[in-house]
Amino acid sequence: MIAPQLSFDALFDPDFLARVQQFALSVTRVDKGGRLAEQASNARGQGVDFADFRPYIAGDDLRTIDWNIYRRLGRLFVRVFEERQSMPVYFLIDISRSMFTGESPRIHAGLRVSLALAAIVLGQQDSIGLFPFSDAMTIQARHLSGKGNLVRVARYLAEYAPAAGTSLSGSIETLAAMRLRRGLVVIVSDFFDSDGLDQVLPALSLLPHRTLLVQLVRPEDGDPSRNPALAGEVAVEDSETGAQVELTITPDLLDRYREAYAAFNDRLLSHALAQGAALARIDATRDVLEQLGTLFQGGRLSL
Repeated sequence: MIAPQLSFDALFDPDFLARVQQFALSVTRVDKGGRLAEQASNARGQGVDFADFRPYIAGDDLRTIDWNIYRRLGRLFVRVFEERQSMPVYFLIDISRSMFTGESPRIHAGLRVSLALAAIVLGQQDSIGLFPFSDAMTIQARHLSGKGNLVRVARYLAEYAPAAGTSLSGSIETLAAMRLRRGLVVIVSDFFDSDGLDQVLPALSLLPHRTLLVQLVRPEDGDPSRNPALAGEVAVEDSETGAQVELTITPDLLDRYREAYAAFNDRLLSHALAQGAALARIDATRDVLEQLGTLFQGGRLSL
């Protein structure tokens, strides 16, 4: 069953958005080329954070000369400062058909998380890009900045409708090949791909950005016995392809499924830790903001 889309009015909740302003998001370093803002960058020039000395070149600002060094060495050196620039955040959002199914569709939680993070990013004077995907990735917006664009982002998200199948690995590879300014990639998905983690994990390694993986889950993912319909003889249908598999649900089958799902989660988490990424598991049946509070411990998430 395909769930109704989340309306703009339901998504753009002023109380919800006001509460996320307590959070801050940052990365270790961004590439130069952005606007002056608050994120550490590899650019050298204007700023307040001392980075290094270099020999004076004709035309340099005389105010940057370190006269103490001149008195000691008889040579002119200037102080170089680290510029703090804006952080680009790229949202790769899964809109495959399976995201829209069930009583608590993952897409509803995914859109709320995406809008919350976008509100944080735009409130910091950073920028966002929107790249929804199903069996292929599309470019919806490359660069949006300023708090005034949050309404525009919410309208984009509220228009998302179920698409086709899932090609997470291919969509990540497409994004990695775009040579976007280095920043943060937020992937919002259940991470179920017909190609499996054997394709998804190598694709993640291609990204030159810091990454935040938002895994959308439901309680029955790890324990199908929570779903009373999964008992005895059943026909399980793939919500994206329509293909059916007839099964006899037995305790042994459920145990093997639980082991496989636990191994899937462990492998995804291990990869994230090895790559210095963050992994947030968001239960689509629970309040999103409470779960984000756990992610932003102390009010800040630094990657």
